[in-house]
Amino acid sequence: MLTAGDWEARYQSGEMPWEKGAPSPGLEEYLERTGLRGPGTVLVPGCGTGHDVRSWARRGFQVVGLDLAPSALKLARERTAEAGLEAEFREVDFLRSEPWMAFDWIFEHTLFCAIHPTERDLYVAAVSRWLKPGGSFLAVHYMLEDKEGPPFGCTQAELMRRFEPHLALKAGWVPASYPNRTGLELMLRWERRTGS
Repeated sequence: MLTAGDWEARYQSGEMPWEKGAPSPGLEEYLERTGLRGPGTVLVPGCGTGHDVRSWARRGFQVVGLDLAPSALKLARERTAEAGLEAEFREVDFLRSEPWMAFDWIFEHTLFCAIHPTERDLYVAAVSRWLKPGGSFLAVHYMLEDKEGPPFGCTQAELMRRFEPHLALKAGWVPASYPNRTGLELMLRWERRTGS
């Protein structure tokens, strides 16, 4: 199981195969197709260098990116300032920390598959803690069979089993993807059930 120190070491060494230099194509496609605009609050856990945070910020949202790696957050802050955008970045453990506020949106891209499968119950509980009742959880899941990750594999059946008790599925589709992930991603939009 990778620790915060392990993720930091990867950023410092430049061993970042997940760093594509651009936002999630699925997110960009969704935001363009829906015309979604702020105001509103968005949480991006496992934000890395902040590409997805900046996509939301460009559309007028108040965005917070969380990560465990200080080097990733330093790059995220620098690149966001260079882009002339405003966003907040915090070194926070999404799975275990108590929220200081609840968000209208949580956007997930490759965090669920990066954590060890034994921590997935913590992940589901964290989504319910950080998301407002009626808020939306928008997720791009990497659908792999690999059990030796990260990334760790998951199935649609597992996603339904884990999230359905707390969230209502509103839509699901195969999104635009990076070339090496074409056809391997599933994008889901959920709403948090009132009282869960």
